Amino acid sequence: MRFERSNTYGPMAILLHWSVALLFLIQIPLGFAMTMLDRKPALQFALFQWHKSLGFLTLALASARLVWSLAHRAHAAPEGVTRLEWRAARTVQFALLAATLLIPLTGWAVASSSPLRIPSYVFDLFVVPGLPIAVSDAAETFWSSLHGWLAYGTALLILLHGGAALFHHLYRRDSVLRNMLPFLADR
Repeated sequence: MRFERSNTYGPMAILLHWSVALLFLIQIPLGFAMTMLDRKPALQFALFQWHKSLGFLTLALASARLVWSLAHRAHAAPEGVTRLEWRAARTVQFALLAATLLIPLTGWAVASSSPLRIPSYVFDLFVVPGLPIAVSDAAETFWSSLHGWLAYGTALLILLHGGAALFHHLYRRDSVLRNMLPFLADR
């Protein structure tokens, strides 16, 4: 079922957007921190498990976001936004959605391909089994590299996305950012 177009996002789209964004923004420093603690193995192990737990949560919420976006029509372009700008915005939004699925999946592949075979304890509630992929140092290196490059590339896309939203809000003074921030709706 698809709903009619509007110029605003609904509460569920807003909740999923900001939940995934917050999780991603937490994951970046957590990813750096966990790789810098070689001399503190207990803390490093805990940070890796938190990173994996938040990654699985991100994957679940991003999957829900994908399903939600497929079931609901995209909102109409705000007044004053050119066709080229709208296509660029939609392309970046699609790339960000894809990244929020691919980054956790490649992280899962890193854990699954590691010869260390360390289980992924999700919030100490249950263990997520590994993906059925090759286990080797080379496979772990490949997936780890891809995971990192996707994360860095996505961080750049987030800066572009956020910068464009601020440009619209502060310079053009249109509704682009207000559509995603309901507490700004009446300004």
